[in-house]
Amino acid sequence: MFDITSLIIAFILAVLTSYILTFPIRKLAVKWKVMDYPELRKIHTTITPRMGGVAIFAGVVVALLYLRPQIPEFLPISIGATIIMVTGLLDDRYQLRPLVKLTGQIIAASILIFSGLLIDNITIPLYGMIELNIFVSVIVTFFWIIGITNAINLIDGLDGLATGVSTIALTSITVMAFIDGRMAVILICISIIGSNIGFLFHNFYPAKIYMGDTGSLFLGYSVAVLSMLGLFKSLTFFSFVIPILVLAIPIFDTLFSILRRLINKKPVLEADNQHIHYQLIASGFSHRTTVLIIYAFSALFGVLAVFFSYASFALALGITFLIVFILHLFAEMTGVVKGGRKPVIDTVKNTAAKTVNKDNKDDKDDKKKKKRTSS
Repeated sequence: MFDITSLIIAFILAVLTSYILTFPIRKLAVKWKVMDYPELRKIHTTITPRMGGVAIFAGVVVALLYLRPQIPEFLPISIGATIIMVTGLLDDRYQLRPLVKLTGQIIAASILIFSGLLIDNITIPLYGMIELNIFVSVIVTFFWIIGITNAINLIDGLDGLATGVSTIALTSITVMAFIDGRMAVILICISIIGSNIGFLFHNFYPAKIYMGDTGSLFLGYSVAVLSMLGLFKSLTFFSFVIPILVLAIPIFDTLFSILRRLINKKPVLEADNQHIHYQLIASGFSHRTTVLIIYAFSALFGVLAVFFSYASFALALGITFLIVFILHLFAEMTGVVKGGRKPVIDTVKNTAAKTVNKDNKDDKDDKKKKKRTSS
């Protein structure tokens, strides 16, 4: 058991290591020409170094060397994380083919699965707990790790977005791990959160460096594994729903992207600029405001996940309706609703416009009355 002082020291070590190491890594990225170049699909307009994920990884390593969490799966988790980080680094440097990059992820996931770290049961509301046989357990675990790893990677489209969203998700996991008394999960989460914050000083808009696939794949893998340790292992009635809620933004943005491409009869793996962050910018929000809006939604989902995890059935049902409504808004934003229509968003906009017009009309009428009175 670690006291609060140890957690604070580890957090500070992670922040400082990540923050300080980003400076030489940025120079190294420029020297090695590991750069992110502007293109039609991307938002940024300047050539920016990437590979900043190395600093995030280093910050986590330093903090964990200090904390030394005691869990049986720590060695395979660490080996898998290193493989994922190296895969991302090679992709940042050499632009690996998708299949090669996927191979690195498969190897990391396989190491975890062979170590025995599996999603072996799920609890579905109104049904109860389902014990998974070994075959189904392996399949579910495999796709969870690969899916979440790539979901964080796909949302890494704006300055500080993936860093912030993963930090918020990890904070939610930390809170629930604290409630459940899962100390090892807390130690690892605190290390990654601290490292993310140290890097965010360089990565928030306007970013001086990007994390690249080195960071986004590592963070995706870490969040996937920690959710398995801290959320799927929970015995709460809604344990199957909680990890999905915590990671709602990247999960549903990815699912909506796949669905949108299928509807438009485009290749599923084809990149586009219809992700939620691009849609918000297209709606007129600034880069910084868009990131903050998605942060806010991520935090909202995180809070809902905590309440959902320990709520009564009636309260959980109310939260479910709120979640469905928010997800519908996301579906409209990302063009999944048939024909690209946005009925709810358009209704809100029209109502707001009518209110503003009415207020303006009332102001004009008041001014006219005052002029008549004064004359």
